[in-house]
Amino acid sequence: MGTRAHGSDSRWERAVVVGGGYSGLVAARVLTGCFREVVVLERDEVDEDTGVHPHAPQGSHAHAMLAKGAEVLETLFPGLRAEMLDLGAPVYDYGERLSFLQPAGYAPRHRTGVLIQSFTREELERRLRRRVLALPGVTFLASARCEGLLTERPGAVNGVLYRAAGSAEPTRLEADLVVDASGRAGGLDRRLEALGVTVPEPRVVKARITYTSMNFAGPEQDRPDFDGAYQMMFAPDIPRGGVVLAVERNRWTCSLFGFDDQVPPTDDQGYLDFARSLANPRLADLIEHRTRPEPTHRYVNPNNQWSQYHRIKAWPERLLAVGDSVCVFNPVYGQGLTVAALEAQLLDGMLAARRAAGEGLDGLGRGYQRRVARLLLVPWTLSSNSDLMWNPHERPVSARIAHWYNTQVFAVSVHDPQVWARFVRVANMVAPPGLLFRPPVLVKVLGAALRRRRTPSATRAGQPVPGPTEPVSPGAR
Repeated sequence: MGTRAHGSDSRWERAVVVGGGYSGLVAARVLTGCFREVVVLERDEVDEDTGVHPHAPQGSHAHAMLAKGAEVLETLFPGLRAEMLDLGAPVYDYGERLSFLQPAGYAPRHRTGVLIQSFTREELERRLRRRVLALPGVTFLASARCEGLLTERPGAVNGVLYRAAGSAEPTRLEADLVVDASGRAGGLDRRLEALGVTVPEPRVVKARITYTSMNFAGPEQDRPDFDGAYQMMFAPDIPRGGVVLAVERNRWTCSLFGFDDQVPPTDDQGYLDFARSLANPRLADLIEHRTRPEPTHRYVNPNNQWSQYHRIKAWPERLLAVGDSVCVFNPVYGQGLTVAALEAQLLDGMLAARRAAGEGLDGLGRGYQRRVARLLLVPWTLSSNSDLMWNPHERPVSARIAHWYNTQVFAVSVHDPQVWARFVRVANMVAPPGLLFRPPVLVKVLGAALRRRRTPSATRAGQPVPGPTEPVSPGAR
């Protein structure tokens, strides 16, 4: 294919996205600004009305967009937040409308300035897919499975080989750029090895956490004074947790989670009993008064996995990997949607810079994967350090130090809204972790650590200590 369009249009000709889920959709949106044609291959039977596609096992579980992810998505899809809000997906301050029970007790119900929105993954993907399919130059091929990468010269990709449903023979589809968003089990490693590329072993941290979720209609009257209620798991003494979030159309999504053998049941009574075993009673209260419950879904997260593509010196030209194809996070931390949006934003900037400089696409791939690795480092470290603490035999010094410091931050934040607001900013990826190590916080944390040495532990086996009541600020509705 030619590398540029004809006439005054400086865009490249065609890009192919392998995978039509969330990561593929946000990547496709970015590519439409730089390519005349964008073809999305989706292995499932999906159309513009489909919600989560079947190969997204975490799709039925609780979702809230972190503040940073929402900020990026709004630049790519202007008006998306308002569109979801019109459907009833609430936007709220993380501190005021979230009943957050952390290991040391309830977090302060005070304004943090960090806004989040909760919704079902089904509705989010449906809205994104409709928007992407409506863009000029976008072709969406459902039930089309990628079977290999095409090459016209050594070390470079010039398209894909795919097989449509019911087709006896695969089809060649040439492209100037291929973006793989096929996910953890999408087969990218296999396609790379078929090109003679040696793929390094991924970094793996076992999580062994099971999620069981259900959606249900909310109360017709007397809406609760919160839009989300959460009990945090915390190694090694709090192996159970859960979250319930208000979502669109006056529904709620509840996800219960447990480590190792603490598996939340799927039957109604067992599900309710598990929720009652938590120290934050708001989850069980809502479940007990639910109307029109929907089926429960279970997802077992075997591990966090980071494919080390940035270490491949012979990374093929004109090939990029994004989303779960590169890194799979433990869903409990809510990082996956935001990281994929940041990867799309990164791609947008790199492509725009090349267009402005009149450069081609060769040299983009390896540089992009390296910058993705730098982007992943902080969220991977934050989540993997927490998960490493579940295994008494694999606790590196860095994880133990981070766990100790987090424990002190939680102890301080129960009584200090400013410290809690800083933690919230870091957790929502709108501030770097260093915000929690600046002198105003460090002095309080070290003071708390000294006091804790003189008092009993703030946790007991299997439960956080919630305190007698949950503090609510005057501004909380």
